[in-house]
Amino acid sequence: MHLALTTLLNRMDSPSLAATSVIKWSAPVPSFGDLSASLVATIGLNPSNREFVDDLGHELCHTDRRFHTLASLGLDAWSEADTRHLQLILLSCSGYFRNNPYDRWFKKLDQIVSGTSASFYAELYPACHLDLIPYATSVKWMLLDQKERTALLNATADALGLLLRDSPVRVVILNGKTVVEQFQYVSAAVLDKKEMSDWSLPRESGRDVAGFSYVGKISQLADVQLNRELLVLGYNHNIQSSFGVTTQAINAIRDWVAGQTDGVLR
Repeated sequence: MHLALTTLLNRMDSPSLAATSVIKWSAPVPSFGDLSASLVATIGLNPSNREFVDDLGHELCHTDRRFHTLASLGLDAWSEADTRHLQLILLSCSGYFRNNPYDRWFKKLDQIVSGTSASFYAELYPACHLDLIPYATSVKWMLLDQKERTALLNATADALGLLLRDSPVRVVILNGKTVVEQFQYVSAAVLDKKEMSDWSLPRESGRDVAGFSYVGKISQLADVQLNRELLVLGYNHNIQSSFGVTTQAINAIRDWVAGQTDGVLR
């Protein structure tokens, strides 16, 4: 991962990121958890700013810190980072779930991951989380305009491929419709979509929100050859933020993941 992280750090000062909402003093986040030991990885959009700042927007420090920053590493610019700094960044990533994880977000997603018998919080069968864009932005993805979203995706299109290529990951799980759509944009993969009746979310109006599954396989991501075939699973509900996501729907998605991965991870 040193090579991939070096690439991500070098891009911090690139013109393609300079005009975006990327938090320039925050380190790239190659992974949440130990990518080198995980067979399962969930995929999101990009790290939340809450991984780096508190409710008032102040940088997390001391025991509250989750990832490194220029200040925590004693750097003035990312171009000054050497091998020691890279190792510290990677250690904060691999140890994320042992330190101060953002449980309010990851605990719900871990319920889905449990269908694979892996867990973000397990030592024996760990899972990890990756993002399409490994840079935190000062505002949430949905508040960025379409031009900036496209610029960020294009600037980091190969990042996920570089990370997956050098990992043991066999299954990736896409968390929510937006992630599915952007993953297909970056990977050029076409995933099979199917309506799942037991995933629907009830509404008082009687117009339930339908649930959909997505399945496919990839051996290349952007221009990166992965040197193996990965199983891609996705669902349209955003487990953390979709209104009215029921326990029944979460359990049904978990059971579907279990069925899709049975035999794949053994």
